[in-house]
Formats: sequence, C-alpha cells, structure tokens
Amino acid sequence: MIISVSRRCDIPRFQFDWFMQRLNEGFVDVSNPFNAAQVRRISLLPKDAEAFVFWTRDPHVILAHAEYFENRNIPFYVMVTVTGYPPILEPNIPPPEIVCDVMGNLSQRIGANRVIWRYDPVFFSSVTNSDFHQENFSVLARRLAGSVRRVIISLYDEYGGAKRRIKALESTGLLKTPPQCRVGPLFASLAQTARAAGMEIQSCAEAEPLAPGIKPGACIDAELLRNQLGVEAGGKDKNQRPYCLCAHSVDIGRYGDCPAGCVYCYASR
Repeated sequence: MIISVSRRCDIPRFQFDWFMQRLNEGFVDVSNPFNAAQVRRISLLPKDAEAFVFWTRDPHVILAHAEYFENRNIPFYVMVTVTGYPPILEPNIPPPEIVCDVMGNLSQRIGANRVIWRYDPVFFSSVTNSDFHQENFSVLARRLAGSVRRVIISLYDEYGGAKRRIKALESTGLLKTPPQCRVGPLFASLAQTARAAGMEIQSCAEAEPLAPGIKPGACIDAELLRNQLGVEAGGKDKNQRPYCLCAHSVDIGRYGDCPAGCVYCYASR
C-alpha cells in the first residue's frame, strides 16, 4: 500500500508532528471527505505501508527527518510545489529561492530522482500572464537545475471554492482572469526550458497533450516506485480524476485544514 501525504493538505509543512505521532503509533484514522461519519483505519506499519509519497510546498521538515526515515528503511519520495506566484494568489508561501535551496540539499541527501518539482497549476491572470510564466519558470528551472530530474505541470482546473475566491478578488479590481488563453506556445517554451535545465517535463491529469515534448505522467508513479524504491505499486487509482495516471494510493489528509491560503487551491474550503 502506498501512502499519500497528502493531496488534501500540506501535512509536511503544517502537521508533521501529528504525522510522526501517527507513524510511531502505526495507524491513522481517515474520514471519508464526502461523509465524515465514515472513518477508515489505515495501517502505517512497515508490513502494510510500503512507501510514502509526500506533497508539500516546504520540504524543510522532510530534509530534517531524512536520516530518521533512512535508518528505519522507510521508502519515500517528495513532490515540492514551487510556483513563485504573487502574494495576492499565494499569501502564505515560503520564498521560492529558499525552497529551491532546501530542495537542492534534499536532493544531495536522497537523490535527484526522488525530489520532484511541481509547477502546478499554471494559472492565468492579470498578474500571471504568459510572459510572467515564461520568465518565472525559467528562473526557477535555473535554480533547480541539477537538483531535480522531473517537473510536473498542469492547467488550472476550476473548482467551486477556488472559483468563489477568484470572483471575490475580481470584484475588488485587484485581479482579472482572461476568458481564455493560447497555451500551446507557452507550454512549448516551458518544455524547451525544462529540457535545457536537464529535466523531464510531464503533465498531470490533462485530457489533451499540452505541447510536443510534454508527456502525460503520474505523480504517484509506479515506475519511480519500482526503480527508485524497489516497491511494486498497484494498478491505476480509480478514485482520482478521469485523466489521472497515478497508481493506487491511500491519502491520509483532510480537506480544508491547510492554512496556506492559495486562492486557486482545490483543497481549500
């Protein structure tokens, strides 16, 4: 069983003490996000939890605990979201240059194949237009060159809570979102930038190819789990979005608990 920590909230950044307590206890109780009364107990014992996949915007605590995990033969890899958007969209996010430095240190510790950069979602607005993304992605790619081997991107998908927050910002005049954008040329440029930095670039849960050179990929990646951690994952996760290619995992997070406050976030309630 692969444990996802977590698509629903940034447990490494905000709830890692809780996670370590649950790891030491050997189990965690997880509520169904659509029915809070339905609770499932998930074993975190080594015989059951074969690997952990961490999702975070700040890998400091993962770096600090890397030796602990390694000494106990706990297989894991880390996906770090670094977008560098303006504070109006990301009001409580660590500075990207600091996060990139920590990713570099973590990469030296556990290997570049086990530290994955997420530039996700690609959100278009009056403060994050195509020119912004091209320059911003290029700066981040240069910072992370040599520290990561893979970058994951996807287009912003509209969810109810995010839509309301964005509409509220638009009503103040602080933000405008275009009705539609030509994304092909931008994504082709991002792909070229990624390759120049020595990175494979892949998309996440997209129905159509974003651009030549950007292949559909999985975040909970069976091939990576096998090759880097020696863990065999199950089949495709049927609980995810239709075009998601992730292998089956169990997510132990809870929606609505993340205080980062990213305006576009699907998990914030």
